[in-house]
Amino acid sequence: MAKKDGEKKKPKAPEPVLRELLRLPEGERIDLTAYDAGATPAGPTDKAAGLEATTALGPRLADLQERLYAASTAGDRRRMLLVLQGMDTSGKGGTVKHVIGLFNPSGCRIRAFKAPTREELNHPFLWRVMRALPQPGEIGIFDRSHYEDVLIARVRELVPHRRIGRRYGQINRFEQSLAEDGVTVVKVFLHLSYEEQRARLLQRLDNPEKHWKFSPGDIEERALWPEYRRAYEIALERCSTDEAPWYLVPADRKWYRNWAISKLLLEHLEALDPKYPPGDFDVEECRARLLAS
Repeated sequence: MAKKDGEKKKPKAPEPVLRELLRLPEGERIDLTAYDAGATPAGPTDKAAGLEATTALGPRLADLQERLYAASTAGDRRRMLLVLQGMDTSGKGGTVKHVIGLFNPSGCRIRAFKAPTREELNHPFLWRVMRALPQPGEIGIFDRSHYEDVLIARVRELVPHRRIGRRYGQINRFEQSLAEDGVTVVKVFLHLSYEEQRARLLQRLDNPEKHWKFSPGDIEERALWPEYRRAYEIALERCSTDEAPWYLVPADRKWYRNWAISKLLLEHLEALDPKYPPGDFDVEECRARLLAS
């Protein structure tokens, strides 16, 4: 039906702020069974729309990344750190491939944390993390992180529980110091369901080209699912702060995971709003010299 002359258009509903929607509450008990790993909060309608929407975010992300790096050349110390945590097969590597691929790789610092080396074990647990932090103007990505030292260390009882208890406070103080030094910390828990993990592990077994990604130890780790879930709940409860909150991203749908993390990064970069620094030279004088050369 055509609108009558003078009839006002209804204003569009404001777009939901994803970093508010996915942010976990602070100071409250976390029960991960209460969160649907297959949900798509505020997301596109389906996979095709999700892929299109993620691609559409690329130019804006790349522009903000360039501005962040450019600002650092004039002394701006700000940078961003994306921390990815989740159960095996939750998509940490996939996020690096599909989301970080939207950025200029020369401005990214990616680190995948495996079991600590002998040298790393001879230092405090945060030592290897501090060596991998992004420099001003960069975007850092941690595939696993310092949280492994309160996750697998807790489940496998690699260190005394009393020491693990102290680590939560050390992590909070460490992340606060990062924020004070200009690091925007974006911590994402990729929430995968038990059933979806089985399906993804079976896909690796059924495809010889994916056997390199599978280990029989994955089945042993899966048997400890309840213990890992509780370890994550404790870490999410104790280490979500104003300076470095946790975001829970449902990860059963890969397309939603990629869109949501891209959107989270975009919202944080837009909040930083980095600016291109002005030139410290006479533009017209340089133009005249160049034209005369």
